[in-house]
Amino acid sequence: MYTNRVVFWSIIVALGGFLFGFETAVISGAEKTIQQLWSLSPFWQGFTVASSLIGTVIGSIIAGTPAQRYGRKKVLTVISILYLFSAIGCASTSIWLLFIVFRFIGGLAVGASSVVGPMYISEIAPAKIRGRLAGSFQLMIVTGIFVAYLTNFLFVGMGDAAWRWMLGIMVIPAGLFAILLRVIPESPRWLVLNNRDEEAKAVFLKTGEPDAVALIREEHELSKKGIKEHLFNGKYNKPILYAVILAMFNQLSGINAILYYAPRIFEMAGFSKEQAYLQPVYIGGANLFFTLLAMTVIDKFGRKALLLIGAVGMIIFLGLTAYAFKGSGGMGSNVLIYLIGFIAFFAFSQGAVIWVFISEIFPNSVRSQGGSLGSFTHWIMAAIISWTFPVIVEGSPNGGFYSFVFYSFMMLVSFIFIWKVMPETKGKSLEQIERTLVLH
Repeated sequence: MYTNRVVFWSIIVALGGFLFGFETAVISGAEKTIQQLWSLSPFWQGFTVASSLIGTVIGSIIAGTPAQRYGRKKVLTVISILYLFSAIGCASTSIWLLFIVFRFIGGLAVGASSVVGPMYISEIAPAKIRGRLAGSFQLMIVTGIFVAYLTNFLFVGMGDAAWRWMLGIMVIPAGLFAILLRVIPESPRWLVLNNRDEEAKAVFLKTGEPDAVALIREEHELSKKGIKEHLFNGKYNKPILYAVILAMFNQLSGINAILYYAPRIFEMAGFSKEQAYLQPVYIGGANLFFTLLAMTVIDKFGRKALLLIGAVGMIIFLGLTAYAFKGSGGMGSNVLIYLIGFIAFFAFSQGAVIWVFISEIFPNSVRSQGGSLGSFTHWIMAAIISWTFPVIVEGSPNGGFYSFVFYSFMMLVSFIFIWKVMPETKGKSLEQIERTLVLH
């Protein structure tokens, strides 16, 4: 009963992840049409796609402060409204500058979601199922990506207005998210941090935490040591290092270049336009399946094991993709196979772990700041990768080859970092993790 209630609340909050994934991937279906509509150069096309990511960078930076001051639930509600506003604006405008503004607003929502969503779930979930519940946010992200690719394929034959349908359909899940958020409680750990112990106790009891009073007392003791401190005071160097480096490697895999430009990549590989819109559906399906698989084992195998397995697979399949772009003849089917292989290993590792890990390694008193830092790093790297990708592939005959060689090499470096440096957090309460990683 308790578990079902926590799962229900977590799924509602994870709807923000669905919108995150949808908003991230849906532009792949519209980006070439938009380039032709507004006669954009590769540079300005990259900027148009990356405008959302610029919003995510800012959203990830600013989300922590209001989440700490006003609570996780209120900020999530504002996020839902931003998603709604962005979908309506992007689908209806015919002015490039306004399109950029609405894409930017959607990016603000994505960046804030990536901080506050996993934060809320990690704070409400019991330790024994926290990995799976926090991972549900990533599961919803990849579900959103899959649905975006699917709707892009379904709408592609609707003529000149197809791109508006692709972007506007997000109004439906955004509205549902805004409505369902009304039924969730505030984060109990945020309530403790703001001396609302009775409310926190009531929520802890609803989540099935038998030691609610002890948890509240422990949170108060830990908060006394750090509530007035800033993140960059020397005590939190370890979690800062882990969050920043992991977030960088997440994007240095090239994942967002693939998600944002999937149809373009498949056209480069020799697929027809219609087939180029169908192939990403397979990519999205593999992403969803292997994320589901990772969610079933993340609390058993741990975060570190998944990351190591994934790094090996990504090194191989990114290298094979690079080789395919350098070669000729029969490249199309090979690229599809190699990218599905890459997506499978990414989903099983980096995709499943990143938001779980970042949401649990920072203490309660600075969790919002730490989550913002990790998310900021993730999105600034995503913006760089997504902005430069069309410039590189259109600026050189072997641009695709060089891009994927670079991504493969970065995954080799990530394997070494994960193996030698990163800690394991499975099965530990947030308070136990704090004692291990933070200098008191």
